Amino acid sequence: MAPAAVAFDVVETLISLEPMGSRLEQVGLPAATVRAWFPRTLLYGVGLSVVGDYVPFPMAAAEALRTISGHTLSEDAIAHVLAGFAELPAHPDVEPAMRTLAAAGVRMICLTNGTAAMTQAFLDRCDLAGYIEAVVATAELNTWKPPARVYHHGVDRLGLTPDQVALVAVHAWDCHAAKRAGLLSGWASRAEGGYGDIFVPPDVAGADLVEVAEGLLALPEG
Repeated sequence: MAPAAVAFDVVETLISLEPMGSRLEQVGLPAATVRAWFPRTLLYGVGLSVVGDYVPFPMAAAEALRTISGHTLSEDAIAHVLAGFAELPAHPDVEPAMRTLAAAGVRMICLTNGTAAMTQAFLDRCDLAGYIEAVVATAELNTWKPPARVYHHGVDRLGLTPDQVALVAVHAWDCHAAKRAGLLSGWASRAEGGYGDIFVPPDVAGADLVEVAEGLLALPEG
């Protein structure tokens, strides 16, 4: 049924990482390195979580950058690249999607592996803060997504039940995990192009976040 609230993934779903390419070039790496950097950041954060350890997003991102550069970057160069997170824009479909959901009375939060401070600064910078009632960072649980308790933590912050909340993301693995945790899911294809057969299908799929928002609102009312 149509959700009462949406929990947005943040990095890549809301935040565009492509501008980080210029900072990577400034330290001697190809701009396209960003496409390998973020997945390795996820690998380190999720991998350590699996064995019961926790590392904050900035530390995982720094270590991933050291690795993909072959440990050739200085610490100053790494700091220069990471500083770019404070300047990243929203994807063009973010505000229209949030506006569509808000007009229908759907509540919204962010559920992110990133830091709460970085996420809030992004929302403020991009004039999106008015749509989001809470930033829920996985650091509150000392683990990264995708354990079910992370999604349930976001649901609890909303005071709802899992089947009343939709996780919206551009990552199939995130949508899969949300479904396994009992949430609805909405997946936008702009990052991955196709939804793999190994993942539980989302409730709604679209080319962008606007199509996903419209699809969620079109689900039957409970």
